[in-house]
Amino acid sequence: METLGFGRGFLHLIGIFSTHWGQDMDAGRESLEKRSADDQTVIMTVINEESEDSPEPSPEQHRVTVEARAHGWRLDHYLTRIFPNHSRVLFQKAIEQQLVLVNGLPVKPARRLRVNDRIHVTLPEIPDNSLVPENIPIEILYEDDAIAVINKPADMVTHPGKSNFTGTLAAAVQYHFDQLSDVAGQLRPGIVHRLDRDTTGVIVIAKDNQVHHRLSRQFEQREAKKEYRAIVRGKIEFDEGVIRTHLKVHPKAHEKMIICEPDEKSREAVTRYQVLRRFRGFAEVRLFPETGRTHQLRVHLQSLKAPCVADRLYAGHDRLYLSELQGKPVEPDEVPLITRQGLHAYRLRIRHPVTDEWISFEAPIPEDMQRTLDALETYRKLDS
Repeated sequence: METLGFGRGFLHLIGIFSTHWGQDMDAGRESLEKRSADDQTVIMTVINEESEDSPEPSPEQHRVTVEARAHGWRLDHYLTRIFPNHSRVLFQKAIEQQLVLVNGLPVKPARRLRVNDRIHVTLPEIPDNSLVPENIPIEILYEDDAIAVINKPADMVTHPGKSNFTGTLAAAVQYHFDQLSDVAGQLRPGIVHRLDRDTTGVIVIAKDNQVHHRLSRQFEQREAKKEYRAIVRGKIEFDEGVIRTHLKVHPKAHEKMIICEPDEKSREAVTRYQVLRRFRGFAEVRLFPETGRTHQLRVHLQSLKAPCVADRLYAGHDRLYLSELQGKPVEPDEVPLITRQGLHAYRLRIRHPVTDEWISFEAPIPEDMQRTLDALETYRKLDS
């Protein structure tokens, strides 16, 4: 294993890389281009069903056949996956206006799809929401012709949403890189996966569409291996374990997720965990998500009665002070140790989308979390 320094971050390369990297990349890319269509992710699988003498659809119309991996999906959700430039709200309106037909019939947005359903779509017009590149400093852990790996800071949304259209990672990478994939839509250039706004750490960016497909497939099929570090408040009973639940959107607080019984609105979520260090009333934990659900790790830690410190949604507080660890009242002008959930995407291990070699990236523990750990070691250390 060879370790290379890249500023504050560093990179682990797993496997043996040829010294003729450029030749390997060219050979790998040529091999990639020859892969079958089955090697593409479900996101962009659109199949025209016309026979040779069928009329050609207009540019705004598409015919799609539902493949096996999309069986059971909601119609509106499926359409946003295969046409990522269009929002779910746009498709819901189009379905209500009967611009979308399933097997020749009008349906509801929540209609569950079956294998070989045939969908006729007249795409709605897209509002002009072009992403403006922004000169936002970012820490690049690694870069080559195919990918870039970023250490995402806290207080940065991965891509634009309803109330966060500027200051995003998507706008930053649009500025810093000349070429990025666009299969995830015009507002998500290069974005293969995401991290919550206040979660820091490793995130990989794709520079072209074939690379994007290869990376997406690894996340979809759980080949990509992720490790997070968390600082939690509470006592975790076991040193290690597996949390297996179903999650869905909270029925009243829609920005939150909740654990629930399996139903048509829920999705399975699986997390392995290991306690690294215990302190009085706190712990440092390694987390290995086997699925990638919204807020999965934060909800799972809450289920152990040990939520992330300073997690506004799931711990009920959004900061931690040194005085609290010392058992003293908080001073009026005291600066908090941390002001966001103590959760960090520490390591990501993937197959390089061109060379097919295993490659692993690490982002160092951020300053606010390290400051908190140092204070816990000083003031909350367990008696030996």
